[in-house]
Amino acid sequence: MNLELESAGIPAWYAPLVEAGSPLTIAQLGQSLDGFIASRTGDACYVTGPQDRCHLHQLRSLVDAVVVGGATVTMDNSRLTVRAVQGRHPVRVVLDPRGRIPADSHVLTDPIAPTLWIVGSRAPEPGPLAAHVDVVRLPVRDVLPPQLVLEALHSRGLQRVLVEGGGRLVSAFVSARLIDRLYVTTAPLLIGDGVPGLRFTGADALADALRGPSRRLMLGDDVCTEIVLTP
Repeated sequence: MNLELESAGIPAWYAPLVEAGSPLTIAQLGQSLDGFIASRTGDACYVTGPQDRCHLHQLRSLVDAVVVGGATVTMDNSRLTVRAVQGRHPVRVVLDPRGRIPADSHVLTDPIAPTLWIVGSRAPEPGPLAAHVDVVRLPVRDVLPPQLVLEALHSRGLQRVLVEGGGRLVSAFVSARLIDRLYVTTAPLLIGDGVPGLRFTGADALADALRGPSRRLMLGDDVCTEIVLTP
């Protein structure tokens, strides 16, 4: 397998992820030492360094779909494509229950990869959309339950899913116990106050905290920790 990875330009560290079966749901966050993914103004450029962005793009290249919240698209206008490494672009999935992302967002205007725009039952009908954008309306109002989102993706053949952000979205999937592997990259800076990373209702006793086998990857000055949350 390592020879196959090498020929595909994939570092051997990602072999367990490549070899994992489907369906598979992974999540990724980059945050400061004190647990923030952006400043209080929403500035996130950049919490982690360029090697972590290569890591993120590598994760994108190994999944069928990358999922972000509408707030992340509105704030960052992310392309959600694979550019820093070799690999194919995943389907871009935007969870936007009220249908509020800007019409000029890259995910809606750049046809380089398909986009699924998942909205709730009360979202207004979108105007004319580019051919690469499909609207999926789920029968909920203001919150899109993670399990319902995964079912919608799996029904479309998107079995390997990366939940990329923001913090509230990743936290919701972790809280719902739907993440198989979690990647958290910690950068050596202190923000003090800002947009939090992982936050969910945890266990009262540390003995009941989420644990699992882990590995670490040095990414320049940053440290990426992988934790396996499912058997």
